[in-house]
Formats: sequence, C-alpha cells, structure tokens
Amino acid sequence: MGEVILTMKEIDKSFPGVHALDHVNLEVRKGEVHALMGENGAGKSTLMKVLTGIYSKDSGTITFEGKEVDFHSAKEAQDAGIVIVHQELNMLGHLTVAQNIFIGREFKKGLRIDDKKMNEEAKKLFDRMNIDIDPKETMSKLTVGKQQMCEIAKAISHDAKVIVFDEPSAALTETEIDELFKIIRDLREKDLGIVYISHRMDEIKVITDRVTVMRDGSYVGTLITKDSTKDDIINMMVGRVIYEDPKTESMVPEDAPVVLKVEHLKAGHMVNDVSFELHRGEILGFSGLMGAGRTETARAIFGADQIESGDIYVNGKKVTIKSPSDAVANGIGYLSEDRKRYGIVVDKTVAENTTMACMENFMNGIFIDKKKEREIAQKYVDDLATKTPSVDQLVVNLSGGNQQKVVIAKWLTRNSDILIFDEPTRGIDVGAKSEIYKLMNQLAADGKAIIMISSEMTEILRMSDRIVVMCEGKKTGEIGIAEATQENIMNMATREIE
Repeated sequence: MGEVILTMKEIDKSFPGVHALDHVNLEVRKGEVHALMGENGAGKSTLMKVLTGIYSKDSGTITFEGKEVDFHSAKEAQDAGIVIVHQELNMLGHLTVAQNIFIGREFKKGLRIDDKKMNEEAKKLFDRMNIDIDPKETMSKLTVGKQQMCEIAKAISHDAKVIVFDEPSAALTETEIDELFKIIRDLREKDLGIVYISHRMDEIKVITDRVTVMRDGSYVGTLITKDSTKDDIINMMVGRVIYEDPKTESMVPEDAPVVLKVEHLKAGHMVNDVSFELHRGEILGFSGLMGAGRTETARAIFGADQIESGDIYVNGKKVTIKSPSDAVANGIGYLSEDRKRYGIVVDKTVAENTTMACMENFMNGIFIDKKKEREIAQKYVDDLATKTPSVDQLVVNLSGGNQQKVVIAKWLTRNSDILIFDEPTRGIDVGAKSEIYKLMNQLAADGKAIIMISSEMTEILRMSDRIVVMCEGKKTGEIGIAEATQENIMNMATREIE
C-alpha cells in the first residue's frame, strides 16, 4: 500500500429523526482495497454519499490528495477523481448500454452524438472486464446482474483515483464476481484507492487489505484483513457472533399437502417447460446461475409476465393467473429482487407501504384508518427489528436492508399463504440476514409455503428443505436438502438439457 490519498475525519451528518453519522473516520491509501463494513443502517452508504457530494456533511473534514475538499455534487467529485458504483442501479432503462455509460459526456461528431464511437468505447470497456454485453442493447432488457456490471464499467470509464464499490457483487454470479476481482486487482496495481462495501465475509478476506467497521453511525475501528478472523469482524459489526449452519434435513412433514403445483410452464425464452410442487410449511430453494430463468419463473407464476402455456394449481384447484392481482387473490405474495422497482414506494411511509397490498382492510368508509394502519406497521417493525425512528418515516430514508424488511411486512400483512422470496437477503448484512432467516423458518413452521430464489449457495443450503435447480430456462434437477452439496447443485446448474 502507498501513501494516504483520502482521509475523512470526524464526519457528522443528521437527517430528521436520525443521527446517521456520528464523528466517523476513514483513511484510504493508494493501491489498497479498503473494506467498509457494518450492519444495515450503520451509515456506510451515507458516509460515501457525503464523500461524493450527494449529501453535505454537518461537520468534519475530507482531505483528498493532501488538500481539504468539500464536494457539492457527484459530478464535482467525479471531476476530481472520486467515483461511486451505487448498490441501487441508477441507469436509464430506455437508453442503450453505451448511452448510459457515457451520459453527460457523449462523444460528438460535429453537433451530433457519435453513437458509433460510444459503442466502440463501451465494447473496449467490456472486453477489458472480460464480460459479454452488447453496448447497443437497451438497458431495461438486461438482467439486474448485467446492469450492475454496466454501472461498474461506467465508473471505470472515468479517470478515477478513488473508486467506491457499494455492494458491487450483490447481483453477480460467481463467474462475474471472479471477473470483478480481476478488475479490482488491476485497479489496485495502478495505485488507485478502492473502498469496497460488502456484507459477504468471504469476499472481504479474498479481495481487501484493511477493514473499517461502523456500527449505528459510529466508527468502531480498522483492522488489517489478513491478521483478522471472520468472527473478529462480525463481533465489531454486531457485538455478537452469528453462526449459520447448513440445514441437514427437511423440516416438512411427509404428509404435508401440495399447496402449489406448476406443470409444463412456458413464458418467453427464459422459462421453458418448468414443473415443480411446493408443500405446506416448505422452503423450496431455487438455485442456478444468473440468467437461469429463476426470476422469470417466479414472475410468470405471479402474473407479472405473460404465461404462454402450462398449468398452475393452488391447493389442488387449477387457477388462471394473468396479472399480479390474480396471484394475490389466490394467496400468492412476491418479494422482488429489485425492491425499489417493484417492492416499495420510496416516497411513502413505512406504514403506508406495509398496508399497500391489502388497503381494503384498513378502510373506514372512504377514509383510511390511520390508527389501525400504524398499529399493524408497528407490529411488523417490532417483529422484524426494522430500524426506523417511527412508522411515519419515509421509506427512502431507510437503509437497503430495512427497506427489504418493509417489503416482507407488506406481504405478511396481506397474510399470503404462498410467498416467493427472490434474493431475500441481497445487500443485507449478517445480523439482518439472521433475523430474516429466523422469520422465514417461523413462517414455514406456521404453515406458510415459501419459494426462495438465491444466488448464494450458502443461503440455499442453510434454508432450503428441497432444492430445484435451473439452467438456461429449464429445470435441470431437484434434490432433497439431506443429499445436497455445493458440488452436485453446481453440476446441475451447468448441465445442458437435450
């Protein structure tokens, strides 16, 4: 590691009802990957938004390349050489990949935008990153994982001296993560300073040099990664050690009835002849690589995407699902992997989001019973340990993990019997993960049936009673948890079907 390039000292920041940063310190050196860790709501993303001019600090100093700085916008920070890759995607869906990467700094040929040149430069970036994305593709047509890789390409395209990666691997496959790490190591060799925010402990040990830990908006300490254990870091984050052992046997009674049966489902090119059964009280894991068709299968069952053929049975009765409202009427709830796009309304309160899926239950004549709404929202804030000053707080002011808990509360309020959890712990720290795991197990014990889509193998093995594996739009295998291993799941996830 080289000389110090960035120092943040005694940074303080408050929002209405929330003291988000309480005199936080961070030091980044040239040629290092510096992890920034903490539970959801610890203040990591807020600290980085202060650094990059998205938020103004209340007090403290930022020193960059030996000079005190105070950026007033993300563009000012970018121009100085500090770029952030956000956890939440910020691309414009109607534009092409190349147009998104170079937006605001387009190549010109005379007075006209030179799309050909932008496509060529974007292709060079993707070649350097060793990923296959068409620069001319419309952004909205890409998977969440590929959209994230485009965010990373956009950051790299700037002449950056410090790059902040905020949960960059949350939506990536193992192969994409390997490529990301190669890119990060290449940037480190070029003497860039890298701030790496992640909740994945294994990644931290592999890619980082030092770890700074935050808790409840405060600075806890900084460790040298190679001299620290996983438990050291977790203890600093949450004040306790959390163990998540794999499940060794199914918790589902042998005589548990089938509550959802899907036969020969086809929906677009990503869902091709998929069949499976889901039992009462079961957590059915869906595993596979990015682009396997797991999310598309869930969206078809929920009526978000059109079904071309196949049958769906709920509690033995054949049902027709042409829209999400049909699915909800049949007792199916869906927690999307993209919570901001499909799960919550960020400019509404916690209470309003909690009751959104069953508003008719909270009406008193033509008026909403606000007292009843707040009471049920408070119940789920307590049950899920959601960090919020009150149920009247706007969801936009919550951390990503706490936003996810609000989505879960919405479907629990609806009392759906079949719950589809699509990447339920994406971008969520180990403490919050443990709470959601306990909640899912309790829901299953209470008789709810859960489909859990996850890209984390440890999560699949930790939570599932049975596992369905998909590859390229087809079901390639099914296995009970007692026989499941990472190896046989990965073999099925890469199996080609004739």
